[in-house]
Amino acid sequence: MPVNLLLLLARLLLAALFVPAGIQTLGDISGATGYFAGLGLPLPHLSAWTVGLFELIAGLAVLVGFQTRIAALLLAAFCLVAGYLGHYGQGAADPALAFLHRQMLMKDIAIAGGFIALAAAGAGALSIDGWRR
Repeated sequence: MPVNLLLLLARLLLAALFVPAGIQTLGDISGATGYFAGLGLPLPHLSAWTVGLFELIAGLAVLVGFQTRIAALLLAAFCLVAGYLGHYGQGAADPALAFLHRQMLMKDIAIAGGFIALAAAGAGALSIDGWRR
């Protein structure tokens, strides 16, 4: 398969996680606020809006391939921070829950790796970045 089609597929698959997550977060700000408050984040209401908007906008940027390297690096950092805050050391009292959180942390780390690879490769020719060259 040609490289540009693979890069398009990578962008579609990565964006498929973040665009709907952003929409869901923005659609349920009170739920997201409660979740962030439970994690002990400061200003959970502002955090919910910030995260929802970031996931949506950065996810759309990756989807269409606009400023892809920057968006991918920001999303990689987001995945690492979100994995740490949401899953690292969680569920210690329940082995099954602790295992689930470890798996989710590793998933976040793996997604960050995908974004780093996308940042290194760029969006490819089938993108706004590619068309602007």
